[in-house]
Amino acid sequence: MGQRVGLIYGGKSGEHEVSLQTALAVMKAFDYTKYEIQPFYITKRGHWHSGLVLQQPPSDVKQLMLDEAGSADDSALAPLLAELAPAAFRANASVDVMFPLLHGTFGEDGTVQGLLEMANMPYVGAGVLASAVGMDKVMMKRVFAHEGLPQCVYRHFNRTQWEKDAPFFIMEVEVSLGYPCFIKPANLGSSVGISKASNREELIAAVELALRYDRKVIVEEFVEAREIEVSVLGNDDPRASLPGEIISSGDFYDYQAKYVDGKSVMHIPAELPEATSQAVRDMAVRAFLAIDGSGLSRVDFFLRKSDGQLLINEVNTMPGFTPFSMYPLMWKASGVQYQELLDTLIELAKSRHAAKQRLEFGS
Repeated sequence: MGQRVGLIYGGKSGEHEVSLQTALAVMKAFDYTKYEIQPFYITKRGHWHSGLVLQQPPSDVKQLMLDEAGSADDSALAPLLAELAPAAFRANASVDVMFPLLHGTFGEDGTVQGLLEMANMPYVGAGVLASAVGMDKVMMKRVFAHEGLPQCVYRHFNRTQWEKDAPFFIMEVEVSLGYPCFIKPANLGSSVGISKASNREELIAAVELALRYDRKVIVEEFVEAREIEVSVLGNDDPRASLPGEIISSGDFYDYQAKYVDGKSVMHIPAELPEATSQAVRDMAVRAFLAIDGSGLSRVDFFLRKSDGQLLINEVNTMPGFTPFSMYPLMWKASGVQYQELLDTLIELAKSRHAAKQRLEFGS
């Protein structure tokens, strides 16, 4: 019998559907002679359901939605969620390593990672700290600044501050950043809730939209730049892939461009001078280590057209992971195939977990 891998997908997030696509791709790619796959589906309302161990991959996304398929059984996770009882969870789930395939809030932000830490289970990807920092764009940028990584000018505020003194923050944005500028929820990925504002009216509307998705908003200056991305793989000694470039079909690389119209173009590897290519890979590793990353991350950059300066944009600790996503495609161009990536990530998860078991927690 092979290793049993628990795949957690879905989630109480605006990126629920993206997670389903990722889970389907991963299930289809696994070598079923080496692994058994135990699915754990989280509904949009946050309910957990476990399905039967898979002997072969599902054929479509509908089969992944266990509560709607009538095959749901959340008993395997009930003890964990109700009492955080690791022994009961392990006895019921019999999982060797967990693979959270969750994007956005309640999954990529450290919440599920904390749950798995409490259960003392190996899991793929970033830990609690890196996940939380990687999800919160404000905290992420503060870490980057401390690391000395160059980035664009930004401002941030929360809902209470905006409601109390919106004119002040509008003035600050207009003086410090000007128009156009980008408005984003601080804690969301896949470009959900992001807007480009060219005047005050659009800024106000964009802030109101962003506040629908998070209590904290970040506003960034517009940078006329090429969008360069790098995949990072590893734990304490990570390596970076060849960089890729996104050429968006729209005004910017928003949710529509990423997942709906399919017209954005990816150049892998990116056409860059060797020195720039090496610099962006080095910066990607620095960013990964700065947030205490592990497993995998995709690091996104701007290459400013006016002077060729590299500016770090963000780190994604659970990037899109279908065979057609940037993360695996950049590794493919670097000589690492999709199935090999899965094997490596599982081994990295087990290695990190084994290292933690050697730690002492008090006397």
